[in-house]
Amino acid sequence: MRIYFPRSDILQALTGSNIALTMGVANENLSAFASDPSAVANWVKQNVQAYPGVNFRYIAVGNENMNNALSAANLGNIKVSMSVSQQGVLADRFPPSAGTFSPEATSYMTPIAKYQLASTGAQLMANVYPYFAYVGNLKAQIDDINYALFTSPGTVVPDGGKAYQNLFDAIVDTFYSALESAGAGSVPIVVSESGWPSAGGTAASVSNVQTYNQNLIKHVGQGTPKRAGKIETYIFAKVQRERQERRRHREALRPLQPGSVAGLHH
Repeated sequence: MRIYFPRSDILQALTGSNIALTMGVANENLSAFASDPSAVANWVKQNVQAYPGVNFRYIAVGNENMNNALSAANLGNIKVSMSVSQQGVLADRFPPSAGTFSPEATSYMTPIAKYQLASTGAQLMANVYPYFAYVGNLKAQIDDINYALFTSPGTVVPDGGKAYQNLFDAIVDTFYSALESAGAGSVPIVVSESGWPSAGGTAASVSNVQTYNQNLIKHVGQGTPKRAGKIETYIFAKVQRERQERRRHREALRPLQPGSVAGLHH
């Protein structure tokens, strides 16, 4: 499961459970972490070392000082990553094989991917929302909702020798192409967020939520046209989209259940 900042009640509840946890860092800590290694070390002591019974899997903040602090605390098995969105870092390229990071994102994504994630064996945490690509017509000129809901009967987007039947795969492989273009093709991807809104926007409905989530759970064990193998994926229990601001209101994020897709981490 994933939490966006340390919460002692949740950490205590997870103690001894063996549930793998991804934990983020509160925004107010980020500037201090970038310049003060001692602040990072204190954070690790208070929020990680203090809970030895919690199965920490990732710390979601792209920061070299965090890597150093975890290593100093003999917690180098916990990977440090960063969470990025398709809208935030990908250039508007099509098809997936043409994927690159946007000019604005390249300046920081390239060094993070090459020298932090690749060098430590960490994954890139990508927020993958076919809903936003479908509604906003981003990344691909696709207006078929079946392509977004995993219900297309056949290939929708051919890309060289690869065939895309759903938008989820197309977005994930666009991330992989962007990593390759940045010289970090060995970095694997964890889908740290995905889901479909139940209300508040075009095509937002409970029925579509059920269709998307059920099909996603079935699909992620198969990999993508570009990368075979299971995709570690986390689903939001609820995603709301405001028409004006296009902001998402987030509630509890739960991982795909291991009984649904064998081998997924939970």
